[in-house]
Amino acid sequence: MTAWPLSFAELDAARERLRPFLTQTAVRNYGVLDACIGHDLEIWVKHENHQPTGSFKARNGLSATTALDSEARGRGVIAASRGNHGQGVALAGKLLNVQTTICVPEGNSPSKNQAMRSFGATLVEEGKDYDESLAVALELASKRGLTVVHSTNDPTVLAGAATITAELLEQAPNLDAIVVAIGGGSQAVGAITAVRQKNPKIRVFGVQAAAASAIHDGYHAREPRSTESADTFADGLATRHCYDLTFPALCEGLEDFATVTEAEIAEAIRLYIGSGCGLAEGAGSAGLAGLQKLAPRLTGKRVGVILSGGNIDADILRKVLSPDFA
Repeated sequence: MTAWPLSFAELDAARERLRPFLTQTAVRNYGVLDACIGHDLEIWVKHENHQPTGSFKARNGLSATTALDSEARGRGVIAASRGNHGQGVALAGKLLNVQTTICVPEGNSPSKNQAMRSFGATLVEEGKDYDESLAVALELASKRGLTVVHSTNDPTVLAGAATITAELLEQAPNLDAIVVAIGGGSQAVGAITAVRQKNPKIRVFGVQAAAASAIHDGYHAREPRSTESADTFADGLATRHCYDLTFPALCEGLEDFATVTEAEIAEAIRLYIGSGCGLAEGAGSAGLAGLQKLAPRLTGKRVGVILSGGNIDADILRKVLSPDFA
């Protein structure tokens, strides 16, 4: 058995640290959504798009930063991000008076860059994608004595993500399965941990973009894989590697792992909007896109999905609202 990267005690401690800063997000069932997916499913949506940053990453950034001692907070923190993780870290910095630096790829979303700056972060724009920006962040951390808040390889980040499912299982206690989008794996490892703590009978399924499928491919090969590119509009899923802290746990704890195309993610965004759930970004819709594929295996079940973020650029939204998007 894999050495599990997150304990129940760490999950409980993260819930206590987040309590002064974040309120519990809603969980709702939408009849229109149930009808659209079919297979007699009852779908319960966890609305992380209602977080103050528009994404579940507010939990991760606050969990990591509140766990630091005063000396580390005084030196400042650094992270790499395409947007949502950076906003979560920047929000934590603003609330806790900690200087934050976020490394983003060149040509990153202007609206997401603006959002990170609005929370007080200093941005470094360097690298072709997330992975190259992460290398920049690690180098700067070494030079400046900053604490790295990695979007995945950090137990306190995993603990923050786990609080989503811990809440979900209290709000919708009779679930049979949960379908979780995977970029680096914090959400999914958090979900598996919370399920193990509260109801081990619940099955957790992972979903990744077919255009950024390193972890999915590694899961099925049972060894880490990398890809040359991560060319998906769902930028929260745009990673090219497996991660040491999450990959073994995903291999052990997931019931199964599927991929979804860009068109399928776009369809899920339209489904969320059309069923009254609200605005969702690409990564935030991948769980629902995966559920559409998995639905025949889950006929008649109560299934949780996490609408993990709603930070979609206006130009991308205009494109994906077209049924011809591919």
